[in-house]
Amino acid sequence: MSEGPEKTDTRSQTYAELAAVGPYGVRPGHALITMVEPHPGHEYAYNRWYEDDHYYAGAMAMPWMYAGRRWVATRDLQLLRYPEKSAIAQPVAAGCYLSTYWITDGRYDDHMKWTVAINKRLNRDARVYQDRTHVFTAFQDHEMTVYRDGAAGPRDFHALDHPYAGLVLEVIDAESAEQRAELAEWLRSRHLPKRVAGSPAALVTVFRPTPLPGDRMTYVKQVEGVDTRLTLLWFLEADPRECWEAYFTGLDEQVAESGLGRVELVAPFIPTVPGTDTYVDRLR
Repeated sequence: MSEGPEKTDTRSQTYAELAAVGPYGVRPGHALITMVEPHPGHEYAYNRWYEDDHYYAGAMAMPWMYAGRRWVATRDLQLLRYPEKSAIAQPVAAGCYLSTYWITDGRYDDHMKWTVAINKRLNRDARVYQDRTHVFTAFQDHEMTVYRDGAAGPRDFHALDHPYAGLVLEVIDAESAEQRAELAEWLRSRHLPKRVAGSPAALVTVFRPTPLPGDRMTYVKQVEGVDTRLTLLWFLEADPRECWEAYFTGLDEQVAESGLGRVELVAPFIPTVPGTDTYVDRLR
């Protein structure tokens, strides 16, 4: 007579020990920002795999990854992107899905040990969808957050749960690590406070990329610009199409005028509707 499924030792006691040590604040000290292009003809299958399995098994179920949100760029949003010659996306419209995740400050190394191991397991178990290209995928360290309304309104740790209507991804490259430090200070003290004032952007988070571990999955290329790049996420209270012309054109010119860097991508997105195929038929 069967006694039921065999029990597996999941080392439960280790979880109790781990919970008692290390940082456990709520600040987004780190992020995973990943922009992906499903291969033509695979849009629906890719979306269902990501929505139904990978968003959870390959991300949210992991330790210290405490918030996440998916975003999509329909064809009309893709056509708003610039500059045309981008070091991030070739062509610049590539990468119609963006996923953003917050990781607890001080827990990057712990999280990476888990994520490398779980993705090897998922790959071995044929739970990784292969018909897609990583256009821009990087773990990143938090540099700053600039708020439009000061202490009022949601904080950055709320940003992936608050129902923002849109997001703009901006990537800026400096010439050197020293120039990136100057760029960050210019963004913090001059550029971003001026740009968010009176705008639909409630906050802007700024991150700097970190190198991926050597044992990463082979389909994810090593991160570029570790010492020179900054990644900005603008969280919008309006659909980006409604405010694009007034607030998001010309960002590349303003950065160029500062002499501190070059904008390599400005790309608008709207949130996906979890559990549905909404917008999949509007990607091409």
